[in-house]
Amino acid sequence: MGKYMISASYTAEGLKGVLADGGTARRASVDALITGLGGSVEAVYWTFGGDDVVIICDVPSDEAVAAAVLTVGASGAASVRTTVLLTADQIDAAVKMSPSYRAPGA
Repeated sequence: MGKYMISASYTAEGLKGVLADGGTARRASVDALITGLGGSVEAVYWTFGGDDVVIICDVPSDEAVAAAVLTVGASGAASVRTTVLLTADQIDAAVKMSPSYRAPGA
């Protein structure tokens, strides 16, 4: 199970939905979407700045996250971005891989 951060910016129509339904209803919708894909939602936060909402979730596969993001994006209610989150142990494993690389111009 991978951990992901999904960030979204609402469109005008999406904001109208938040104003009509409130944050609790939107959280329930997010929970239903992610659990329907076999995952779980750790947190949902509304934010200031470039993003309107940030979701931290555990999802079984990249394909399942893509299904969620495609579904939300196709609704026209939000523009969505996904970030894969890695633990310290995962970074330790990556450091041990030591791939070969030649930098441009080297």
